[in-house]
Amino acid sequence: MLDSLQMANNKVVGVKQTNKALAEDKVKTLYLAEDAEMYLVEKLKNTASNKGVEIVFVDSMKKLGKACGIDVSAAAVAILK
Repeated sequence: MLDSLQMANNKVVGVKQTNKALAEDKVKTLYLAEDAEMYLVEKLKNTASNKGVEIVFVDSMKKLGKACGIDVSAAAVAILK
């Protein structure tokens, strides 16, 4: 599943950008790190669930960041429609 994330050109990384994309109904798939602070990702998870967006959980923020091709951890990533 992370392969599709690595190859996606149309993605946003980070809680703020992902939240904005969700609010604008632009998200196809939401990736959340399981080790992220709950207060950071709970709103994203609830919003995505209410909008019928597919949610994929990743083991760690480090793995999620690496899958995006960045050198830092990421709590949330969204592939856009």
